[in-house]
Amino acid sequence: MSTSTSVVGASPADGLPDHPAFLWRNPAPKPSYDVVIVGGGGHGLATAYYLAKNHGITNVAVLEKGWLAGGNMARNTTIIRSNYLWDESSGIYEHSLKLWEGLEEDLDYPILFSQRGVLNLAHGLQDVRDSRRRVYANQLNGIDAEWLEPEDVAKVCPIVNISPDIRYPVLGATYQPRAGIAKHDYVAWGFARRADEYGIDLIQNCEVTGLDVAGDRVVGVQTTRGRIAAGKVALSAAGHSSVLAGMAGLRLPIQSHPLQALVSELLEPVHPTVVMSNAVHVYVSQAHKGELVMGAGIDSYNGYGQRGAFHIIERQMSAALELFPVFARAHLLRTWAGIVDVTPDASPIVGLTPVDGLYLNCGWGTGGFKATPGVGWCFAHTVAHDEPHPYNAPFTLDRFTTGALVDEHGAAGVAH
Repeated sequence: MSTSTSVVGASPADGLPDHPAFLWRNPAPKPSYDVVIVGGGGHGLATAYYLAKNHGITNVAVLEKGWLAGGNMARNTTIIRSNYLWDESSGIYEHSLKLWEGLEEDLDYPILFSQRGVLNLAHGLQDVRDSRRRVYANQLNGIDAEWLEPEDVAKVCPIVNISPDIRYPVLGATYQPRAGIAKHDYVAWGFARRADEYGIDLIQNCEVTGLDVAGDRVVGVQTTRGRIAAGKVALSAAGHSSVLAGMAGLRLPIQSHPLQALVSELLEPVHPTVVMSNAVHVYVSQAHKGELVMGAGIDSYNGYGQRGAFHIIERQMSAALELFPVFARAHLLRTWAGIVDVTPDASPIVGLTPVDGLYLNCGWGTGGFKATPGVGWCFAHTVAHDEPHPYNAPFTLDRFTTGALVDEHGAAGVAH
């Protein structure tokens, strides 16, 4: 690991004496870089790592306005899966899942990737039809997917209420056995540690306040720590992509919404898998330490506040208790919200922009965490070669003018 300086007031995590959250280099910005990545979350750090590993590009700076991985990466619900309906989506998410399966060895860092499977519940006739359709599409794309009847759902997750007498009876579910969860902060620190070892500068407390554009090309960024010249600039800051793109005169087809989640107190292991229900807008897993992690649908209003409306949480808890009566006596520990970028077709934007040297990775909605290694790999390719990787080629910005949309609204059990 590179020679490092401790952050004042921080202490290493238990059992991880070289914890990169506290020990990586935190250098002053250099006057110029070949590539500047705006956003020090999972996507930005993964892009930096794969730029170095796959393409030999190490004169790179990752700029983060706060602390690394302190934005949406610290607020997600850690679900990893690839069972999306459309070919374009399943391609990039399955590529990502395959990387997840070898990521701990690749990063030489514990990310606690647990392939415990994911159930997407069906509660009505149309749910059943749509879910079976997705299973068949997944199988055609070589993705592990099964259709389970209610009694089989109970075998996978015995605490799910499959009674026919509830408001949203479980009529079956899709099941992806290879899906699972990981420790989100460890994932970010693993990428940061390896990027640091390649000599990439990870610069915290460095907010981008402007983009310098000369003619039709980006030439640098303005920051709270001074101007930095850049050969290329890659925007990868979830929740604020439209603000950053606006600095270069680009208007993106994106809306930003709060997305809420919560955790319970610590419990003994009771929940063996991940259960999602798009109809009732709740998804539940149990974290490695024991807390129940519950996510909800997005708040309908636009905003940048990292909190959300109480009625969303109230409905989320009501839905969770209907599906899992055993949780009735569990105590809420805390709630929070991240800010997600949502596009008109609920699919991301990853690729080039009309401004030469400016690249865009945004619009992931609820899918950002599971895509982390895959989009880092593909975005690094796009930046290095000035052309999209085949997996992110369908997700260009110009699809909103050509009409070649990848409409995942509700198609893959996402709670948009």
